[in-house]
Amino acid sequence: MTSERSWGLTPPVSTVLPTPQETQASNALLEELKRQGTFESAEETNTRKKVLADIQRIVDELVRRIAKQKYPRNPTLIRDARGEVFTYGSFCLGVYGPGSDIDTLVVAPRYVTRQDYFEHLPKMLEEMAPKGAVTDLTPVEDAFVPIIKFEYWGISIDLIFSRIATLDQFPPHGQLKLSDNSYLRGLDDAELRSVNGTRVTNEILNLVPEQSTFRLALRAIKLWAQRRAIYANIVGFPGGVVWAMLVARVCQLYPKASSATIVAKFFHLIRKWPWPQPVMLKAMEEGPLNVRVWNPKVYRGDSFHLMPVITPAYPEMCSTFNITHSNKEVIQRELLRAGEIATKIMGGKLLWKDLFVKHSFFTQGYKYYLAIISTSKEDEAHKIWSGYIESKVRILVASLEKHHSIAIAHPFNKGFERRHRVQNEQQYEAVEDGSMAYIVKEDEKKDDAPANSETNGVKAEGEEQAASNGQAASNAQPDSANPDAKSEPDDGKTGELKHDPWSNLLVYTTTHYIGLELAEGRCASYKDPYIADFQDQVSIAFLGKITNLAGAKSLDLSYQVNEFKDTCFGWDKYKDKPLSHLSSLSVQHVKSINLPDDVFDPGEVKPTRQPKKPGALANGAQRKRPAPNDGSLPPPKRPQSTNPASLPTPT
Repeated sequence: MTSERSWGLTPPVSTVLPTPQETQASNALLEELKRQGTFESAEETNTRKKVLADIQRIVDELVRRIAKQKYPRNPTLIRDARGEVFTYGSFCLGVYGPGSDIDTLVVAPRYVTRQDYFEHLPKMLEEMAPKGAVTDLTPVEDAFVPIIKFEYWGISIDLIFSRIATLDQFPPHGQLKLSDNSYLRGLDDAELRSVNGTRVTNEILNLVPEQSTFRLALRAIKLWAQRRAIYANIVGFPGGVVWAMLVARVCQLYPKASSATIVAKFFHLIRKWPWPQPVMLKAMEEGPLNVRVWNPKVYRGDSFHLMPVITPAYPEMCSTFNITHSNKEVIQRELLRAGEIATKIMGGKLLWKDLFVKHSFFTQGYKYYLAIISTSKEDEAHKIWSGYIESKVRILVASLEKHHSIAIAHPFNKGFERRHRVQNEQQYEAVEDGSMAYIVKEDEKKDDAPANSETNGVKAEGEEQAASNGQAASNAQPDSANPDAKSEPDDGKTGELKHDPWSNLLVYTTTHYIGLELAEGRCASYKDPYIADFQDQVSIAFLGKITNLAGAKSLDLSYQVNEFKDTCFGWDKYKDKPLSHLSSLSVQHVKSINLPDDVFDPGEVKPTRQPKKPGALANGAQRKRPAPNDGSLPPPKRPQSTNPASLPTPT
């Protein structure tokens, strides 16, 4: 008699088969996910496969050209030269949907270097792809994981690269298995990070009992996390791979369960997980490299990880190292809320759509917010600057939550990109500080030029030609509607006008919001009709870290904000021209009633100022009774109650 395979590090909690009710709940979950638009059509999936086939064809040609260039006298090597294209992330896991990108890894023999990859492949993509198929091509060679970003037939592609330093020749397509640890020898850190994405994704699929059950449950958890705005690795929330590993662990503990049961168990199990005990899908293994693996007993920094989730492929790493105390608390609150809803769904009292209700971060979330505003005068500079600022938001969050008057510093999981049209320096400064008075509306954006006339300090071709003819570039006529726009003679020379660099300037901003929960206002953001006693539960959990702020009139965050700015402005790339001349950073306090309209979806109710009760004064003071008009004495005060409950407690 053969024993069943053991999944994970511990025995399963239950191996009971699904009941008819649980199977019905899974079918209902599938139908709801279809209604929510998480599945794409077969035609769209076929397009993805064609795109990957095209990329494979181009990669093979890249390797062949490099082989001819470096080994012209080796016809066998040239004839059999090929690379291999792998996927990772949502596409590899089988949980992609409409609009999903394809995370793609290019692997090549040892003689193809990263320099070759970035020098040749971008040009070959444009040369060999059908005309117009490749757009928005952006190589980022100095990224933490060097990457080429582009769209192919409208599908977003993230293309990373690694050599296999131990192979001169690859086997036929489909036979190269990256699970072999020997292929990691000779790789640098960037290549190791690149190749591990595919290794981790494949290992997750190998470590779940039923892949179809896992995929449906993961689709539900991803949709829930996205709707509740707790899906974003860059600001300190779990990303797609982390949620996949958490779902995989629940599948290991309930190997026979239905997808609906996995989803319901997920919320209860992960909320009660004994952090910082790590979530691991298998035992850590020895490998051939002298590299660091996650080990809190050896590396002190690893012991500070709050919710460690460890990748299952060697070398094992913590994929949640950037989760902050505030983000952990927000995740726990959401898990509690979702667990209560899922229980009612399984009991037939609610529907699956109730689980996927959108977050209330802006509508009911917080009374006070910080707005981190990155601003640039040029589009390409803004992509670089705003991306860097986004990666540092979690640093400000970690600093804010150390303030004795702040209970939670909750970052929203994405930034809001806006474009503004200004006419002078004062308007530009207002935009830097968060003004929405000069924003370019959606119907106006189509008519805008793709970028300002100067890029990185170099005049655009049209402007340069106009300047050579002794004319102003694009704003020769004064703006009669704008009294601040002036045209004055340059150095007294008649007919030559000064070019105003502020006139009609297109300004790019990205704003990230952090909701602040003060020590006296616990749990204001999670009023939920499904959980009557929710506030009491989470308040008690946080009491040990809260200092009473009753009666406080202001909150001084200047130290935290200035420290954050110093970190951002200290970036080497910012110090170099032209970025420091094109970009800036501002942090502003925003009340909920003053939030911009574009953070709300149609139908959402924007917070408004609550009317004061008649006769109410600040701090609960009572309005004095007016003296009688006839000059007589006012009536005597009511006698005070002698109820012992109202007296101060003796000490």
